[in-house]
Amino acid sequence: MKAADLFSVEGYGAIVTGGASGIGLGMVEALAENGARVTMMDLNSQRLEEQTARLTAAGFDVRGLRVDVSDREAVRKAFAQTAEHYGRLDCVFANAGIDPGPGFVSMTDRSQRPTEYALENYADERWDRVIQVNLNSVFYCIGEAARHMKPRNAGRIVVTTSTASVRVSPGIGAAYMAAKSGAAHLVRNAALELARYNVLVNSIAPGPFVTNIGDGFVHQPGVQEAFSSRIPLKRMASINEIKGLTLLLASGASSFITGEQIVIDGGYTQGLAD
Repeated sequence: MKAADLFSVEGYGAIVTGGASGIGLGMVEALAENGARVTMMDLNSQRLEEQTARLTAAGFDVRGLRVDVSDREAVRKAFAQTAEHYGRLDCVFANAGIDPGPGFVSMTDRSQRPTEYALENYADERWDRVIQVNLNSVFYCIGEAARHMKPRNAGRIVVTTSTASVRVSPGIGAAYMAAKSGAAHLVRNAALELARYNVLVNSIAPGPFVTNIGDGFVHQPGVQEAFSSRIPLKRMASINEIKGLTLLLASGASSFITGEQIVIDGGYTQGLAD
C-alpha cells in the first residue's frame, strides 16, 4: 500500500477544538491540506474568522464554529450540527485547553518560588477553571464523538494531553498536571469501552512547542533558550511538527492503535545525557 493511501483522510468529516491557534491550528491544517472537511471550534471569534478566511481562500474545506467546550450542552449541539453537516463524523481532536498559569517555581529561574502559587494558597477559582476546561471538556467531547461514531462502527478520537501527565512540571500549576493526567487515563478507559465499536481513542502529549499560549510567554527574551537547554534535541518544536502525528492517528495508518498516549517532545521526558 502506498503511503498516500495509508495516511489518507480524504473526505473525512473532522472536528478540532481549540483549532484557531497553536497546536490545534496545526492539526486543522494537516487534515485540511490532505482533503478532510474540518470544523474548527474555538472560543476566540476573531481568530476563528481570520483562520477560516485564510484556509478557505487557500481552497480548503474548513468552517469555523464558536464553541465554549466547558459548556456540555454547547458541545452537544456543535457536534450534532457538524455530524449533520458532513453526514458523518470520522475524527475528533479534543485539543482545546487553557493556560494553567505559573507553578510553584519560576519557569525560567527555579530558585524563585512565588508563594501565591503554593498548594496552600492555590485559588479555588483557578483550580476549578483549569479542571473544567482541560479535563471536563475532554469528557464532553469524547462522549459526543462516541454518540455519532458508535452507530457507524468507525471513528477516531484524539485528545491533546501534555508531557505534564507523565513528568512533574513545577513551572506550571498543579491543576494543569491533574487535568492532563486525568485526561490521559480517561483516554485509556474510553479506548477500552469503545473498542467493540471500532472507535479508536488515543492521545498526543506535546512537550515544548512554540505557540502563543500564556500570552505569548515563549516569545519573551530567554524563554525559548531556557526550554531548549532541557531538551535533548536542543530546540522547541514548531507547529508543523504536529502534522505527521495528526495524520497518523486520524487515518487508517493507526488502525491497530488505541488507548495510547504518544509523546512528542524532542526527548524532553527522557532527561539529558550530559
